Amino acid sequence: MSELESVLATVRERVEPDAAERERLRTVAERLADRARDAIDDLPTDADVVQVGSTARGTWLSGDRDIDLFVRFPPDLPREELESYGLEVGHAVLPDGHEEYAEHPYVKGSVEGFDVDLVPCYDVAAATEIQSAVDRTPFHTQYLEARLDADLAGDVLLAKRFLKAIGAYGSDLKTRGFSGYLTELLVVEYGGFVPLVEAAATWHPPVELDPEEHGTRRFEDPLVVIDPTDPERNVAAVLSAENVARFQHYARELLAEPREELFFPPDREPIGADELREHLARRETEPVAVVFDAPDLVDDQLWPQLRKSLSGVVQGLEDRGFRVLRSRAMVEEDVDSPREAGTDRRAALLVELEVAELPAVERHEGPPVHVRGHAEGFYEGYADADDPRTYGPFLEGDRYVVEREREVTDAAAFLASDDLFDVGLGAHVSNALEDRTIRRNEDVATLADGFGDALREYFEPEP
Repeated sequence: MSELESVLATVRERVEPDAAERERLRTVAERLADRARDAIDDLPTDADVVQVGSTARGTWLSGDRDIDLFVRFPPDLPREELESYGLEVGHAVLPDGHEEYAEHPYVKGSVEGFDVDLVPCYDVAAATEIQSAVDRTPFHTQYLEARLDADLAGDVLLAKRFLKAIGAYGSDLKTRGFSGYLTELLVVEYGGFVPLVEAAATWHPPVELDPEEHGTRRFEDPLVVIDPTDPERNVAAVLSAENVARFQHYARELLAEPREELFFPPDREPIGADELREHLARRETEPVAVVFDAPDLVDDQLWPQLRKSLSGVVQGLEDRGFRVLRSRAMVEEDVDSPREAGTDRRAALLVELEVAELPAVERHEGPPVHVRGHAEGFYEGYADADDPRTYGPFLEGDRYVVEREREVTDAAAFLASDDLFDVGLGAHVSNALEDRTIRRNEDVATLADGFGDALREYFEPEP
């Protein structure tokens, strides 16, 4: 047995649920499905219940506690009735559950230590006929169940554990990683975990895979995997280029030096304020953080708005002459337990600048003198200004140049001013920024209490 085979065998023993764990999950899932059928019998419409997801396919990691049940309604049922009946069944099955909303509402709860989602969908004939996004999920289960044997299912567990360990697993909009369905498709497509890793180590994005050779659309994503049940969908659409590169990096690491630590990395402690001050002193940069109460949104709505706002802040600073070394959006939370909407938490937009204060004047080049119309307009516009704070126009080479007063000289002051709202911000974030505080330089170290995990990742980055 090779070193890689030995490592994978050991990891598989650790991640594969044993017989008792499988039986317990099966028993709870069947009991919940029976409750759902009883509730359906009281409805004035037909429906059935199916278990979907990794626990239905036997591709769930030991310790995972998710059970996904879908209630399928006739495709001609009005959407309002589907939602109403779906919630009725959901609350009957999960009386202590609460409602959440994806494309339509569903009920989420906990039963005997398992996290349970009860989701209504339409019982359409094919995934190409879906009326809501969740309608295709049962087709995913059917497709994979027909192609996964025990060996491939075990390789799926290795792939999922590997992707979780490197921080690239999960299709939520915070992570933008590999979904469970995508991971399983890749293992099936390449014929196992090792062939997948070997292929990923040599990928040259964009990489395009079409398992059923039926794709009808072109995509610009770094990884394209055409959904075998829907020729117009890229299963990897949410996957970021960074996470594709991260998978490639660690695939090469695994092949070059196989070790269990790549599947079970040591925990990283949140950074402390003193450690953070040491980083700041060494770097001699000018960090500035905008801190505010996170909008009352679920994470899949919050993170796109945070990223848009961070991009707007960075662009706004660079447009005003500041050079941003690096930046990060952060939310005060345990990264392994995303909080639901309504939970009080802070958010922060951190920008690390080479300098946070600029000279009072900035250089502004005009057109070449020989471009007569534009050149004369530029010259006259500044020559007639009679502004003692403007130097020039004068010639450098064949161009007019002026040195004019800079509108913004202090980055922190700009972020604290109303001018911040002129940059591209997410709508909810913009509202939240009405009440914000600015931390700069050493004061950023106070954010270690609450943002310690994210700040550890920022100041001690890994691939």
